[in-house]
Amino acid sequence: MSAQPPANFNAEEADNFEDIEKQFAVKAVQQMLTYWAILEKVRGSTIRLTKLDDEIYEHFKKEFPDFDPAATIDEDEMKSKAGKERWRDFLETYKDKVNDYNYGTMLRASPKFEYGEKETIFAVRMQFYAVEIARNKAGLNDWIYEAKHPEAEKSSKS
Repeated sequence: MSAQPPANFNAEEADNFEDIEKQFAVKAVQQMLTYWAILEKVRGSTIRLTKLDDEIYEHFKKEFPDFDPAATIDEDEMKSKAGKERWRDFLETYKDKVNDYNYGTMLRASPKFEYGEKETIFAVRMQFYAVEIARNKAGLNDWIYEAKHPEAEKSSKS
């Protein structure tokens, strides 16, 4: 369960505490490294990221019918005023269903590349789940496992 700020807490007037920001950054990087390590050990198409993967996937397809999991995400569009509103409505559905649904995390802009400075977007956890579940269901992350285990790719095509 996430800790809640006091009722009289005003985020607009709160100080940015460098140590807190560093802790959030460390947690986001740890999640990124953990996810990548999992993708190297198991084909993405076989992974379940949450117990709600199917629900999240169906909801995502309904709310974002134009999303192509193979395409590169347009970060400016995602973070535009309209994009934020669209995502906010999607995210809030999971407020009481997914722990830390709105915590910051790292998201690859394209399923074709590893995490890197120019290939990574700072997003919230539900955006990560929605996008990565769609990519995994489409088999777009399987290349990561296959690159790490070239012998497995050969045997799966025989």
